[in-house]
Amino acid sequence: MRALISVSDKDGVVEFAKELEKLGWEILSTGGTYKLLVQNGVKAVEVSEYTKSPEMFEGRVKTLHPKIHGGILHKRDDENHKKQAMEFGIGGIDLVCVNLYPFKATIARTDDFNEIIDNIDIGGPAMVRSAAKNFKDVLIVTDILDYDEILDRLKNKTDDIEFRRNLMIKAYEHTAAYDSMIANYMNKRFNGGFGAKKFIVGSKVFDTRYGENPHQKGALYEFENYFTNNFKALKGEASFNNMTDIYGAVSLASSFGELPAIAICKHANPCGFAIKGNLLESYVEALKCDPISAFGGVIAINGTLDKELALKLHEKGTFMEVIIAANVTDEALEVFADKKRTKIFTQENKFLARSDEDYNFKFIDGGFVYQERDFVDDSEILDAKCVTKKQSSKDELNDMLMAWKIAALTKSNCVVYVKNSAMVAIGMGMTSRVDAARAAVNKANDMGLDLNGCTLASEAFFPFRDSVEIAAKVGVKNIVQPGGSIRDEDVIKAADENDIAMYFTGIRHFLH
Repeated sequence: MRALISVSDKDGVVEFAKELEKLGWEILSTGGTYKLLVQNGVKAVEVSEYTKSPEMFEGRVKTLHPKIHGGILHKRDDENHKKQAMEFGIGGIDLVCVNLYPFKATIARTDDFNEIIDNIDIGGPAMVRSAAKNFKDVLIVTDILDYDEILDRLKNKTDDIEFRRNLMIKAYEHTAAYDSMIANYMNKRFNGGFGAKKFIVGSKVFDTRYGENPHQKGALYEFENYFTNNFKALKGEASFNNMTDIYGAVSLASSFGELPAIAICKHANPCGFAIKGNLLESYVEALKCDPISAFGGVIAINGTLDKELALKLHEKGTFMEVIIAANVTDEALEVFADKKRTKIFTQENKFLARSDEDYNFKFIDGGFVYQERDFVDDSEILDAKCVTKKQSSKDELNDMLMAWKIAALTKSNCVVYVKNSAMVAIGMGMTSRVDAARAAVNKANDMGLDLNGCTLASEAFFPFRDSVEIAAKVGVKNIVQPGGSIRDEDVIKAADENDIAMYFTGIRHFLH
């Protein structure tokens, strides 16, 4: 039996090769892998010696040879193939262990295009695809985490067709992801990120019990190990819907740096938000906005869930289905031991972190739409233009920034009311902006919340003055919106008539 080993990720490869040798395998290898194996006592044969053909063109051609690909691809149970192999002196290669040049690490390290091109693997993907095609006869190994199982199965002669088929699938996933990364990079570099093809590749993290509904299958996939590095289940199992709600809550709670922000979301929309002196105070204020909707919701904690906050969350009449915190103390976790339905997750960071993806996408029937990701910058408020006679105070501008960020992360059409660093009313996902304004006021009235003196944010312009008039009736003192309506003058006039400060950001934040 003969194995060809040529890997970029060399973790565990020496031990793997030594165990293969003990099982009687001959080892072929190339370049840096060959040197490492020989230095560590593995009796490897260099590919150029095996093929009697030297490496050429600075190593660009070394495994692209009939003795390599013929050895991998010929069918062991086909008499014609066996005859040709014997005729041309081609021995079988029964295991191929290859992982590819670190293209991702290269583009992270340098912008030198020549170096980037040199780090595009050619021979590696060719060998992987050849071995995967002939998976019935050849074991294809692309994942270092499979080394132990492969050795165990070889020792026990349990490397059956199902196991080989699974390795084949993993191999094609490996080369597909690799080529996708290269194509996406080239399109980003030369076509502004919007090439003729767009490849979206995620790695599976776990299966969810089901999708949005019990009759649908579901799973979580990740980009760039985001959830592997930033998501740990401490209590309970995350559902499909939990994950989409967690996304909304974490996006909001992490938008204010290291401030003690608490976001409560239901169906990915905020129903409570506050930043006070500490997380406990923030939670108390956030819950006031809409405790009815908060019941069974998701809470994101931009800091540590400690025992004191846990006890408050545990109080009778309060139920959060999901708690996601930057970190969680053992004492806090113990508080929820009797809450079977409460799920607790952590990022194991000091503060909550969002991924740094530059783009996002959404499925539509027959395809998907793809765009640059929307981010809200503090400068949008700092540079906003006051268009009314009245101006806002520094504290009011702080509320304006909070309201503006919440509005940007809430389903359109929406309006957000903030007072003293806490959200006090919100209307979202409406077919008209005035309906969103009315819904927010009605909910605040139901909760007994005083909106007098608060700040209102709208993620898109007011098409008419009616929303301003609704705001004026409940005592709104500041409004921030993008501006840009053909009726801006009438809207500004309504604000002046009601002694309201109004600011235009010039930037819209639709979220559909």
